[in-house]
Amino acid sequence: MASSTAAYDARAAEYIAALGSMDAVHPTDRAIVDAWATTVRGRVLDAGCGPGHWTAHLAGLGCDVRGIDIVPGFLTHARAAYPGIPFDVCSIDTLDVPDGSVDGILSWFSTIHHEPFAIGAPMREFARVLCPGGTLLLGFFSGEHVEAFAHAVSPAYRWPPTNLHRLLDAAGFDVVETQVRETRGARPVGSILCARRSAS
Repeated sequence: MASSTAAYDARAAEYIAALGSMDAVHPTDRAIVDAWATTVRGRVLDAGCGPGHWTAHLAGLGCDVRGIDIVPGFLTHARAAYPGIPFDVCSIDTLDVPDGSVDGILSWFSTIHHEPFAIGAPMREFARVLCPGGTLLLGFFSGEHVEAFAHAVSPAYRWPPTNLHRLLDAAGFDVVETQVRETRGARPVGSILCARRSAS
């Protein structure tokens, strides 16, 4: 992920100007995240928070939320724009969070640059830090096959929802709901809501 981090950091100001506010969020995405946020009771982790606008939005909804990212330019902006909300440098592959200590995780397009052989790492970490019954809301680019495509910042991947379902199941999640949005002129995107399975 080092190359993706460097690429985002080099274009952080450009990214923030184009996409780093809730005004740039699709209304359907906002409705999905808002509906999920109302169900979370306890600590929330915005995993791969970028410029922090989703973190601040969740805080405004009453969530006890912390944002993490590995792009310094994003965190510098987030701390200045949203004082009072904790933002920390942390990789979603190795979370600095105790086992079972989080009630909800928002991973909104934060795994899109993970290669297929590597995407299991953050999913296992999400499962590790969530309490049993805690929920993960995952945003992703949808496609008929697992395949790389030329993203503006760094190569990214499309995933069929069923493939992600299998990976989430293996990590310890039960899928609750999946949504895919296809809009003319835009890449298909999806979201998966899943719950951390209780230990048997």
